[in-house]
Amino acid sequence: MLAQALVPAVIGAAIDTGIIDRDRRTLLLWGGAVLGLGVVQATTGILRDRCTLTTRLGASYRTMQLITRQTATLGATLPGRVAKGEIVNAGVADIDRIGEALAGTARGSGAVVAIAAIAAIMLDASWRLGVVVLAGVPLMVWAVALLIRPLHRRQERLREHQAELTGRAVDIVSGLRVLRGIGGEEVFAERYRADSQRLRGAGVALARVDALFGAAKVLLPSLLTCVVVWLGALYVADGRIGAGQLIAFYGYAVYLGDPLRRLTDAAGQLTRGHVAARRVTDFLALTRELSSGTGLPRPHTAGRDHLPSRGGPLADPDSGLAVAAGRFTAVACASPADAATLADRLGRYTDSAVTWQEAPLADLPLEEVRRRILVATNDDLLFAGPLGDELDPPRPRPGSRELLERALDTASARDIVEALPDGLNTVIAASGRDLSGGQQQRLRLVRALMADPEVLVLVEPTSAVDAHTEARVARGLGAHRAGRTTVVFTTSPILLDRADHVVHVESAKAVAQGTHAELLDDPRYRAVVAREEDAL
Repeated sequence: MLAQALVPAVIGAAIDTGIIDRDRRTLLLWGGAVLGLGVVQATTGILRDRCTLTTRLGASYRTMQLITRQTATLGATLPGRVAKGEIVNAGVADIDRIGEALAGTARGSGAVVAIAAIAAIMLDASWRLGVVVLAGVPLMVWAVALLIRPLHRRQERLREHQAELTGRAVDIVSGLRVLRGIGGEEVFAERYRADSQRLRGAGVALARVDALFGAAKVLLPSLLTCVVVWLGALYVADGRIGAGQLIAFYGYAVYLGDPLRRLTDAAGQLTRGHVAARRVTDFLALTRELSSGTGLPRPHTAGRDHLPSRGGPLADPDSGLAVAAGRFTAVACASPADAATLADRLGRYTDSAVTWQEAPLADLPLEEVRRRILVATNDDLLFAGPLGDELDPPRPRPGSRELLERALDTASARDIVEALPDGLNTVIAASGRDLSGGQQQRLRLVRALMADPEVLVLVEPTSAVDAHTEARVARGLGAHRAGRTTVVFTTSPILLDRADHVVHVESAKAVAQGTHAELLDDPRYRAVVAREEDAL
């Protein structure tokens, strides 16, 4: 920008000392200076563009890494704290705006340097014209700044509406099959249309201010150019400046439009980037609701930590639920909400007094709890990609293929794989949209079995399959998990009959336990598992 700003001054000097004075040697020297400035401008322009691109992409991808890392850190608590649309917008639109804002600083700072250099040269040649430029530029910046604040507010409003609409679209797409089943398509479509119209209104309101902003970027520099040329012509007529200086001043007045536009563009980019950055930093400022323990001191060994050994019992004192180590325990809850609550406690997705081998679960490192206790629910998603990678992510584990074959048999999912065109290499859609509900449920069970955790907690793992398939799963699950702790929250008589131990829960309290056959004598238990409402 500085090299480009010096070109009008060199051309003016070439006219005054070379052309008007008819000095060929001086003219050649000044011509060489123009050529040199052009080479410098081209070289530094290439470098600037390379650095600008590096800055923009680096900022965008680095921000995306931070968002992804924060998403993983928040984990299961994320859906309850941030809307889906907010995360999608942050990972798509906001990162681009942050990158553009940082990229704009290169051209914006270059514009400031160019304006300062031009003002200095004009003050040296004619202080009056220099004062006009020095006074005119701040006035233009002030006039443009008046539009920045309403632009900022309307961009924030538009950003909020975009996040809401994106969240609505994500919900509709993910639940389209259910909406069609209950006839709710029109209701949600109308809500989407209403949200879309609000977004359109916010976009039009922003466009009005943005149009004024764009007009000001063109009009104000043009007015300054007219004033400078008019005054310069008067000074040439009075003999205060030469013709070459007038041409130089005209070149400056015309050229000033470019750095001023770059400066106002940078201001607009920084405004949009600020809005995006504030949304991102608000997300990054969220803290994990669950604190991670550090382990428990070993007896008689200060300063060292240990974790429960394999095979420890899992107990929830608040509900009275106790899960024996290495056994298949089924929990029949009168309310689905109780099942979800107890599963979250056992997996430490919420703070509670649950103990594992008499050690408070809250005192153990959260990462270690996640590695050793797996809670699998019907809300878990299947990710897009080859089915084999989804069920058994690539990792160095011997006998992985045999384990997968066994898990497919246990979950009665082999027929699903055989029906796919490329078997385990078939690429499935995000969330398993191309699979039925029962197929998704069985594949989620396969994935849970392949993880092979010390404690596996399953919530209604067979609610979407037929009775014959459920019977096959019930027969194989206990044998597959032999010697390891398995907890199944279910009211299915088929699964309950196969469990080693059954606990009946009402109002989040364990009220009875024993085998399925023994508990059938209890009318309250029988009402839950046999759906006998009159038994109450």
